[in-house]
Amino acid sequence: MPEVANALPRGYALHEYRVESVLGAGGFGLTYLATDSNLNLKVALKEYLPGDFAARAGDSTVHPKPGEAAESFQWGLQRFMDEARTLASFRHPNIVRVMRFFEANRTGYMVMEFVEGKPLPDWIGVRRPLPQQAFLALVTPLLDGLDVIHKSGYLHRDIKPANIFMREDGSPVLLDFGSARQLTGGANQELTAVVSPGYAPLEQYHTQGRQGAWSDLYAFGGVMYWMLTGSKPVEAAARVRQDIMPAAAKIGQGRGYSPDFLAAMDWALKPNEDERPQSVSDFKRALLGGAGPAVIERTVPVSAADAPTQIARPPETGGMTGLTGVVLDREQVKRVETELARHIGPIAPVVTRNAAKKALSIPALAAAVAGEIADEKARLEFIRKFSSGEGPSGPGSGAPVKAPDLTISQKFTPEILQKAESDLAQYIGAIAKVVVKRAAAKARDESELYLLISDEIKDPAERKSFIRKAVSVRR
Repeated sequence: MPEVANALPRGYALHEYRVESVLGAGGFGLTYLATDSNLNLKVALKEYLPGDFAARAGDSTVHPKPGEAAESFQWGLQRFMDEARTLASFRHPNIVRVMRFFEANRTGYMVMEFVEGKPLPDWIGVRRPLPQQAFLALVTPLLDGLDVIHKSGYLHRDIKPANIFMREDGSPVLLDFGSARQLTGGANQELTAVVSPGYAPLEQYHTQGRQGAWSDLYAFGGVMYWMLTGSKPVEAAARVRQDIMPAAAKIGQGRGYSPDFLAAMDWALKPNEDERPQSVSDFKRALLGGAGPAVIERTVPVSAADAPTQIARPPETGGMTGLTGVVLDREQVKRVETELARHIGPIAPVVTRNAAKKALSIPALAAAVAGEIADEKARLEFIRKFSSGEGPSGPGSGAPVKAPDLTISQKFTPEILQKAESDLAQYIGAIAKVVVKRAAAKARDESELYLLISDEIKDPAERKSFIRKAVSVRR
């Protein structure tokens, strides 16, 4: 691998992890591509090694540089391990997953899922401007993940384009929780100042600022503004006396975006924290014009208190409802599945069904599953076929509609739920009961129930085996 200062050599072993190459290097450490030798699984291994005040010795251990660096090194190490603990407590498909963290070589390490894809700034270049539908398909899963963070009592505090990664299947992942902090609820709680110019709200410029969910939503609104305009917002501190930043409603006018969508963006970017949306659910409702929550939550922290959950159900018209609560025409979903099978074979039903849970429309579904098609020409033709409106018309071809609700007991017998709990408990233990209960509130049938709960299984091979049960149930 290319030589990087202070990097561990290729083949170096840390517990069961073998270093393969350097993925990236920053001011506070290095990230390696590594292999878990027990599971034969690629992982991202993040090492705390701040180059300004630490260096590696000949025996691979990390030491503070001479002088006053020791205190800074220890403070940073504690922060690094805090980030690992924070991330390890979250379970959501759009939050980077920490599988393990430990100390070795007199420093800290974090083992994360290896995400193949591109940073958002690299991904969006040729795709800008995104149509509103594609915009929503990208930001709503991230908002779901952010809601999980907030309901766990944490703030991210450093949301910006560089901290969002796009997987190869087109799904986004929120990264870098190094600035995340837990809110104690005290009125006088002090939080360290964290500033990413253009994305940090004014309250993050000083330790006495009143930070909350509205602070992360300011940054999130800034990311959306950047996605829309190609320019980051004016720094919050420069907007206090006279706001010189052009409004999203003005910039996006006449470009195919709804007034409500643009107004929601401007609402999140209000300089005064009291004038912003106070929760993710407030912001999501605004993005869709006040028509209720934009996307039903897919995952919540397993430690959260139980709360009544409403789910969507296909109406008698034959529509197919995913986790967004949007009804897609079942015939058109089947047509996407059939076309995809010509390219990738019998796995197409599982791929299509998973993507349909998140899709807001048939074109969005086709775009999501097209990433499985290896040939670029065939992939583009596949997307074109469905984006052009070909195929039968139906509920999924027009405006999305919401389906009525059913209770868990109306959909699943106690025997089905007990079997799902028993099957999942083999992989994740006693917490399976909570996971199944929450998934049952969202799932439409037994097959989808198994697909949902499979997200909690970390090992890809085991997850794939588990998903086969969903396929067999469906048949």
